Amino acid sequence: MKYLRVLIRCVIFSALVIFILCGCSSKPKNKGEIFALRNRAENMLALGNREASRGNYENAHAIFLESKRNAVLSDDPSAIIRCSLSLANNLYSLGRVDEAFIEWEKAVAEAENSKNTELLSVTRIFLARGRLFSGRTPAASVLEEVNRNQGYIKTDRLYIAFSWQVKALAQRALGAYSDAENSIRNSLEIHEKDMYLENASYDWYTLASIRSLAGNTQGALTALSSAILIDRRIENSWGLAASWRAVGDVSRKAGREKEALEAYSRARAIYEAIGNDFETAQIDQRMNQTTEDNNE
Repeated sequence: MKYLRVLIRCVIFSALVIFILCGCSSKPKNKGEIFALRNRAENMLALGNREASRGNYENAHAIFLESKRNAVLSDDPSAIIRCSLSLANNLYSLGRVDEAFIEWEKAVAEAENSKNTELLSVTRIFLARGRLFSGRTPAASVLEEVNRNQGYIKTDRLYIAFSWQVKALAQRALGAYSDAENSIRNSLEIHEKDMYLENASYDWYTLASIRSLAGNTQGALTALSSAILIDRRIENSWGLAASWRAVGDVSRKAGREKEALEAYSRARAIYEAIGNDFETAQIDQRMNQTTEDNNE
């Protein structure tokens, strides 16, 4: 059964690649301006980001590699940088941390060579987030790095929102929950206004974690409800499973064992349908521990 799921994913990925490549193969009207390689890089980058946001990290990895290959072939510094950033993020999600940092460092070096101040600031913030998540750099230093670079990001609204996300994560780690909520709301405002719904869902998820740490249980559950509504709308199964798991965690923390088990059950069903055995096993552990707590 597991082999069948892998085979199906490979077939889907192959079909997606063929669709993208064929979609970019039309003959240009002006032979002096040919953007086939760049278009392929951009299209595959967008597809890879979508796959990664839905937890399909293996598929995303293959797509990002092909996207970066096309960016390199076109010798486009901006595309190379952005492909490297997404590839690094995905490598980190796959647990390939050292490789992720190598790719982030490549993006920083490329941005320095290109003399693109905005993208250089973006790459520095991406690298700072990686250092925050991995524990390689204290949260206070990460916050300083964001503050140094955030003002240079002016044209790309997604990257502006991203800088607010990283600031919120650093402030959360420092226990500055009110500041963290304000920062993540700035990111959320951009994502909702520009209809980047998967990003908006993640903002609500992050806001829930901030509120939970601050002791605001109901506020956390309300934020998670918003995340779930968005992920249902866009059929983001990975986001739904993660949010239901978080509902279980918040409910369990508040001593609401019945609600926790119901939420875990929904998360487990989704992870099982996805075919993620690791996450399914993690939910089983949470459910068993919640049941034990309830029996004590």
